[in-house]
Amino acid sequence: MLLLIPGPVTTADAVKKALAQDYAPWDNDFRAIVRKLCVDIREAAGGAPETHVALPLSGSGHFALEAAVRTFVPRTGKILIPATGAYAARLQRLASEAGRTVVTIPVGTRERVAPARLAEALCDDPRITHVGLVYSETGSGICHDVPTLAQVAGDLGRRVIVDAVSAFGALPLDVSALPAVDAVILTSNKCLEGPPGAAFAVCRIDRLEASHGNAGSWSLDLADIHEHGKTNNGGARFTPPAPTLAALSVAMDLYRQEGRAMRLARYTANQRVLYEGVMALGLTPYLPPDLQGPIIVNVESPTTPGWTLQGFVDALKARGFVISNFYNTEQPTFRVGCIGAITPADMARAVDAMRQALTLAPIAA
Repeated sequence: MLLLIPGPVTTADAVKKALAQDYAPWDNDFRAIVRKLCVDIREAAGGAPETHVALPLSGSGHFALEAAVRTFVPRTGKILIPATGAYAARLQRLASEAGRTVVTIPVGTRERVAPARLAEALCDDPRITHVGLVYSETGSGICHDVPTLAQVAGDLGRRVIVDAVSAFGALPLDVSALPAVDAVILTSNKCLEGPPGAAFAVCRIDRLEASHGNAGSWSLDLADIHEHGKTNNGGARFTPPAPTLAALSVAMDLYRQEGRAMRLARYTANQRVLYEGVMALGLTPYLPPDLQGPIIVNVESPTTPGWTLQGFVDALKARGFVISNFYNTEQPTFRVGCIGAITPADMARAVDAMRQALTLAPIAA
């Protein structure tokens, strides 16, 4: 069974093997695994040891995103989050419920954030202290030019938090070249091709040290996590998802072997096979080719009488492929992930399974 969703993703056999063991989280051998893993992730982000650190948290990317907002955005601060889609809306909600003032600028789900529009909004409101940016909006499949947007915010004296959850490990990112970025958020189960259960924040050390006491939370305080890691031999404050971290360490070895550019090339090839394949089936991708990102493809739902998303999902599952069974766009679509330990040949088989599901299988739920 191949997972064609934007995460969790299909993993390599070596990663699965690492999951099938028991680990003692505070054993020194396991602590060494976590320390190496954090170094690997910091390096993948382009961070230097004197300026950046990768901090692990248990849970999904939203846990780490909320931790970043709580840690870095002052309680009297104001964060601008462009309304790019479903996941930007989630970031807006968690920031608001963390007690921070949230403002936005409208962005169509079939549009990229315009750097000039971001600059205009920041110039119009000097009270904005931070900008929250979603790199890959998996609700629609579009990717935004986060490095450029972060540079624009930094040039105007604002700090930046980047939701790179479904982008990190594939799309280009160099935190050393973006000093305005306080934190980049990622998870184990997306483009790094590990299992779910762990999130990471790659943070500037100076910003962590200037943010003590700001979080209003013990569990979601990145500054406290950083301090604990310095004084406890890299051990976690609370019981971590040990098998996930051990398996991710194996996945990072595979990542280094492939390299970011080659991983992106593979995902892009997967996306092209899928995009062209669904068009050949008479279906319409949600995004035009020039806006389509390499992480996920949304496809407009067929208008065939009796077609249902769940019926289509079930028919594909019977043929060995799992796709998302819910909508993230106002217009009904089905979405197919292009990431994970899969190849263009796998994607071609998935397109054939879609053909069968559309023409041969019962499609009513």
